[in-house]
This record gives sequence, structure tokens and C-alpha cells, in this order.
Amino acid sequence: MEPVPETADLSAYLRADDVIDHGHPQVRRTAALLRSGASNPYEYAKAAFVHVRDEVPHSFDSGDDRVSWRASDVLSTRNGICYAKSHALAALLRAEGIPAGLCYQRLADGGGTVLHGLVALLLPGSGRWSRQDPRGNKPGVDARFRLDREQLAFAVRPECGELDYPAVYAAPPAQVLAALRGSADRAELAARLPAGLE
Repeated sequence: MEPVPETADLSAYLRADDVIDHGHPQVRRTAALLRSGASNPYEYAKAAFVHVRDEVPHSFDSGDDRVSWRASDVLSTRNGICYAKSHALAALLRAEGIPAGLCYQRLADGGGTVLHGLVALLLPGSGRWSRQDPRGNKPGVDARFRLDREQLAFAVRPECGELDYPAVYAAPPAQVLAALRGSADRAELAARLPAGLE
């Protein structure tokens, strides 16, 4: 699927805000550590992806009851669901001048659907946005950093009502933030997860 930026203004995908707070010391420290082992933007982006995927457990996998949503909090607590982990990866990418935005999938979940969060990035010289999924691997989930083709945590099954939303958002949609900010713990968050972007 070809991601489509919601705005042609590339600066929107480099901006810091209350969620993607890439000016925060925690984000800057993590970015500097990752940058020290990378010789070019591709290596840095891959290192940032692997760091968020592997070093920040998905709270539904780990059983962590804390709900984080701000990128700096995700990196400092090493905890978050897909949305929060996407915020952290976007912040690390933007911290090094790599345009990054947020993408979503609608996935089947029991008898309904649930919104899943991803990141899209635009590496210098690539000429195209590339979706990446820092959710975190586990048995049956093998997301990888790839530019030649997508290797996301979940492949969309249209026959199950699943779909890829093409938009690349510069900031999280309101329903994503409402679920994260309005939940006191993981159980409450699970009950508040958006079913989609409709």
C-alpha cells in the first residue's frame, strides 16, 4: 500500500508537539545513542526502529498496567501499546531530521475491529514514504525494517473487514489520544481502543 501524506507541508512531519516531543532530553539522549552507531540516515532509522520494537515491550504482551502516550514517557518507562510505540519512533526519527508520520490499520478483533498504529517515514533520497511497524515481535508476529517491501506485524485481510488507511498523519487522530489519555490502566485502555478512524 502506498502511504499518502495528509499534507504536502513536509515540515509538519518534522515538528515537535506534546505527543511527539522530540526536543525532550530523554528523546535526545536516546537519539544520540542510536546515532553514534549509525553512519547514515538509513542505518539510524533502522536502529531507531529496532530499539523501539525490541527495547520497549508492548504493554499487552508484557502485562504492564501503565499507560504511556508521550514519546519521551514511552522511552523512559519502556512501555506502551502500538500507538505509543509509534509516537516514540516518530519522535526519534524527527529528532534526526527524518520526516515521520503516523499510519493506521483496522484489524479484526473478536467480533469487531480495532485500530492498529504504525509509522511512515521518508528517508532522504528515497522519494517515497515507507510504513514500518514497531509494535514488537512475538510468536506469529515478525515485523522488520524494510524499504523494498512492507513487513508489518499484521497483513490486512479484507474478507474480515480489515483495511489499511492510506493517510500519513502528522499528529495522532483525536480518538487515539482520547483512548490513551483517558485510560488509568491497561484494562481500561483495552476497553477504550478505537475500532477504526471512521
